[in-house]
Amino acid sequence: MIATYQSRPIKRRKRRTKGEIDSICESMHGLLAEEHPMSVRQIFYRLVGMGVVDKTEPEYKNTVIRLLGSMRRSGEIPFAWLADATRWQRKPQTPSSLERMLENTAEFYRRSVWDNQDAYVEVWLEKEALAGVLYDVTAKWDVPLMVTRGYPSISYLHTAAEAMQWEEKPCYLYYLGDHDPSGVDIPRKVEVDLREFAPEVDLHFERVAVNLEQVEKWGLQTRPTKKTDSRSKGFEGESIEVDAIPPAQLRELVVDCIEQHIDPDALRQMRRVEAAERETLQGIIRGLEELG
Repeated sequence: MIATYQSRPIKRRKRRTKGEIDSICESMHGLLAEEHPMSVRQIFYRLVGMGVVDKTEPEYKNTVIRLLGSMRRSGEIPFAWLADATRWQRKPQTPSSLERMLENTAEFYRRSVWDNQDAYVEVWLEKEALAGVLYDVTAKWDVPLMVTRGYPSISYLHTAAEAMQWEEKPCYLYYLGDHDPSGVDIPRKVEVDLREFAPEVDLHFERVAVNLEQVEKWGLQTRPTKKTDSRSKGFEGESIEVDAIPPAQLRELVVDCIEQHIDPDALRQMRRVEAAERETLQGIIRGLEELG
């Protein structure tokens, strides 16, 4: 989460005591234990709101990032408690045997949630760092999590539009991004391009965060709007990062967007078929074990 940038020289603060450092670490551990996974920015904004650290970029970099690094290295907090979707490994899945492949398939087999639903849903996210915060929710509901990393490329948008065309049903896209000059413009551009590339799709595009009502409702931390942003002319007020939304509220927001399109009866029928097919896979595995 981005801290407030100060326009005047920052007075060097007094060096913290060990007790003060321990108190900050305890606050971070408590937040993560209750609400993981969280991004580092989300932790920073929560600490600012609690009055634990100042809302400055040096506090974010030299205090929060530094201490979280030390706490992970020492084992005080698990690495999995911090969301980091910016680095990932590319490797094909290669089971050690046919039997092992079938075991993996039986364990993780899932039917498409949306095949027998009347709508198709995607969640679009401006910040890659928050993908790990939301992925458990979107994965549970078999919903694509589309990360734009700012303005997405024309190829990315064209591929997304092609995928929607294959669905042949109403498509509902929910966008989460910053409330700042570029953050407000990105979803506008995304929607325009998607409609251009998929003109026949019944597309419903909604920006669900961040909006000004959420700032007041949840007491979100703000930051000065960057005048260096070429789109800042005409933008009024301070900026709010999507990272400022606490992870519980962010996940709940996404769940609400998705669940409104779920037909419970169709979902139950799909689950029954899924369970039967998983049992069929288990039967094949048992047969192989008897042969072996």
